[in-house]
Amino acid sequence: MANDRELWERICRGDSEAFDSFYRENGPRLRSFLRQLLGSPQTAEDVMQETFLELWRKPNGFHPENGALRTYVFGIGRKRAAEWWRQAHPVGDIKRECVQRATAESTSLVSDVFSRIEEEQRSLLWLREVESFSYVELAHILGIPVGTVRSRLFAAREALRKIWHEAPQARKEGA
Repeated sequence: MANDRELWERICRGDSEAFDSFYRENGPRLRSFLRQLLGSPQTAEDVMQETFLELWRKPNGFHPENGALRTYVFGIGRKRAAEWWRQAHPVGDIKRECVQRATAESTSLVSDVFSRIEEEQRSLLWLREVESFSYVELAHILGIPVGTVRSRLFAAREALRKIWHEAPQARKEGA
């Protein structure tokens, strides 16, 4: 595929083939990320569609010199997910609906441990470890300095490690 500047220029000119290619390549990954944030496959699909619709209708916010187009789209998706939570749960600290569990026990355990860390930490870990965004890209997506990305990632990994090490003890006590 063309570099981000060329791709962006084609999308801005209304080139539906360029947009479709970008969508097909990045839509499933964005949907997976949003599902981790939102907990619901249907809500993730809706927010993902809104994100790409915004990109198609208003192709004016991306600046290639500031980062990758994929990074920009994940940033839009993250903001849309936050808007959805504010609208769906305007007051209080509402627990997220449970993420559907996979049938394999190990996947279920990992999913359970992952769901027990804060949303911000879960989001950051997903973007770094699953989507392989760099620290600089994460800083752009989240709108924070690179140093803050590093410290938040460290804290998220420590939280995950702590919960992971407590999980076997909880299983033994429940037996």
